Amino acid sequence: MPIRLMICDDHEVIRTGLASLLAGTEIEIVAEAANGKDALKLAVKDKPDIILLDIRMPDGDGLATLEKLRQKAPDCKVIMLSTYDNPTYVARAVALGASDYVLKGSSRDDIFATIKACAAGESPSRTGELKKIANTMKVKQAIDDDDVPLTQRETQVLRHVALGLSNKEIGKSLEISVETVKEHVQNILRKITVTDRTQAAVWAVRKGLV
Repeated sequence: MPIRLMICDDHEVIRTGLASLLAGTEIEIVAEAANGKDALKLAVKDKPDIILLDIRMPDGDGLATLEKLRQKAPDCKVIMLSTYDNPTYVARAVALGASDYVLKGSSRDDIFATIKACAAGESPSRTGELKKIANTMKVKQAIDDDDVPLTQRETQVLRHVALGLSNKEIGKSLEISVETVKEHVQNILRKITVTDRTQAAVWAVRKGLV
């Protein structure tokens, strides 16, 4: 059985290049989309196994499309495609349900291996940023440090804040309400005596939380 793939990227040269790279493999490209709106329509219509989704598109954030895809086509697995090895992008992708994250500059073998592993339900194939950040986000324990006056949950929320996630994304990742996230963030700012999220992120990095 071939792996049914949809490619969503606003640059035709990227779509064509990926199609050429994957020609002759067990991956069958069943649809191509140039924007998020088309990606949503084609995902519902063609039901690909995997969607290779550009993280930045002119009609809006690819991550916003990812969130909608998880709702409208929950059986399709999504691999984010990016030029940027950016921890915030990776963290947001993890929180919103991406299965993996691959760079546009990756080799043919790496892209093929990522798609194949995703189709097989294996854990993220990259040993770098995605796996590291996903693990950081999952860690629940507080740091055993007298200078970190936070609960386990507050420490976990602060890790997400330090990775650049919004309250909504933190809520999705931790499966708690946005109101609860806001409450935790307010408690964190008060406890570590800073005035905003940027200062909290700097504090978290200095304490080795991320």
